[in-house]
Amino acid sequence: MAALASIKSSPLGTPARSVVVPDPVHKTRPGKKTPPPEKQPMIDEANLDNPDLGPFLLKLAREAVGSGENPNKALDYALRAAKSFERCSGPGLDLAMSLHLVAAIYCSLGRFEEATRVLERSIEVSDPENGSDHALAKFSGYMQLGDTYSMLGQLEQSIVCYGSGLKIQMDTLGESDPRVAETCRYLAEAHVQVMQFDEAENYSMKTLEIHREHKGPASIEEAADRRLMALIYEAKGDYESALEHLVLASMLMIANGQDNEVATIDVGIGDIYLSLCRFDEAVFSYQKALTVFKSTRGENHPSVASVFIRLADLYYKTGKLRESKSYCENALRIYAKPLPGIVSEEIATGLTEIAAIYEAVNEPEEALKLLQKAMKLLEDTPAHRSTIAGIEAQMGVMFYMIGRFGEAWSSLDSAIEKLRASGEKKSAYFGIVLNQLGLSCVQLYKLHEAVRHFEEARDILEQECGICHLDTLGVYSNLAATYDATGRVESAIEILEYILKVREEKLGTANPDVDDEKKRLADLLKEAGRVRNRKGKSLENLIGGSNSQRMKKEGMKRWSGTSNKN
Repeated sequence: MAALASIKSSPLGTPARSVVVPDPVHKTRPGKKTPPPEKQPMIDEANLDNPDLGPFLLKLAREAVGSGENPNKALDYALRAAKSFERCSGPGLDLAMSLHLVAAIYCSLGRFEEATRVLERSIEVSDPENGSDHALAKFSGYMQLGDTYSMLGQLEQSIVCYGSGLKIQMDTLGESDPRVAETCRYLAEAHVQVMQFDEAENYSMKTLEIHREHKGPASIEEAADRRLMALIYEAKGDYESALEHLVLASMLMIANGQDNEVATIDVGIGDIYLSLCRFDEAVFSYQKALTVFKSTRGENHPSVASVFIRLADLYYKTGKLRESKSYCENALRIYAKPLPGIVSEEIATGLTEIAAIYEAVNEPEEALKLLQKAMKLLEDTPAHRSTIAGIEAQMGVMFYMIGRFGEAWSSLDSAIEKLRASGEKKSAYFGIVLNQLGLSCVQLYKLHEAVRHFEEARDILEQECGICHLDTLGVYSNLAATYDATGRVESAIEILEYILKVREEKLGTANPDVDDEKKRLADLLKEAGRVRNRKGKSLENLIGGSNSQRMKKEGMKRWSGTSNKN
């Protein structure tokens, strides 16, 4: 009988490119009356047919936006300007520019859905055949629409818009124009955000090539490009290539007198050394960066806390649990009293990273407290949707580990809902969270729901990882076990035969995992021809099999008795 396998992934969180969204809610002090809305200048609708009125209203709208005092008045001017341009000159450059301003104001008010409709209209009225200015307007419309979708958390749609904008820009300016490089970088970062690293690598390489052509071989732009390349290679597991790019980036920054940036790169170099298990070199890089951060930013800056967290992770991995906990506590002290001006997202990220360490040392209760604090720091807005989903997924795993299966299901189900809304329903990460949700369903005896989640996870991971990937095989095993428990024995046998074939090819016939699969398949084949009591063995294997032990395998070390109080 196949036991369930929980996929081990990188920390359950989502890489995010920060988008700052203005707060649409204007709070007033208790007891203070809300001032009446400013009186709007009355403009007769009939006057909108005057061709001089559109430019005048557009100027007023821009001035109102610049003053920042009354966005609703700016919106009124911009809407009237757009209406005037549409009446007087029809589709064209003036109408597109006014629609861009309308959309920007809508975004500042948090009205993103209305902004997307306005931007789609601006794209329709811009025709690149009418000249480079019109092409630029259409390009700007696509890029602004992509940003708006990003603020809504719809990342895949934003990438489509950025790609359309890039095509127009390349057709207009040529493929090697420096402005094309900036758009390619934008697309690379967007693909990183949705974990499409091959596409990100291609765009990043294009950016690097253009900058080397126009800026020379030792520019600051090249250093930034190499840092992005390092991030992509690290995500793909190519640590040697990542290290090479970071070392070159560090040399370029030193050559350009950007010593402060070198410390940030040193942190990245330390991360790569840690991944390569070159621990002494990692400690040296982290300590070097730590010294610079303390002297330039202060000992209570979040950048100092971030290095403490990395050192805590390193010492956990080398078995020095006392030092690991000490660095975690040092970081928590910094986050407990944040400096003025530090954004809450930065603190929330640090808390989730510390929570991952607590989880690793089998202290899920403490980890859950930190994750709950992180959730409170993040507003439930579309821009934060993916980040919150990552935290909820991480909480779901920990609820599962401590046997609180109802709460695990609730957290994971909420994470899946947010990831779907964010357009991440085709990523490998989404498949991993679906697999974990299926495991929680099994524990609650929701077997048919578990089958649906495992089947969707299988389809995604087959596409994203391949049919022979260990994560995909883990879902196959879970699905076979659930099929067996719901009476679909032939389907379970078919899957187990495939798993056994792949494991024999990859691991050899003498491997213990292969032997386990043989025994499970033999049990199913033996029982397939007779009536049996399904509730007994199948559900016992589903709920109490090796999966629960596998989930906790890496978390058996504890800090208890090793704490070093500062």
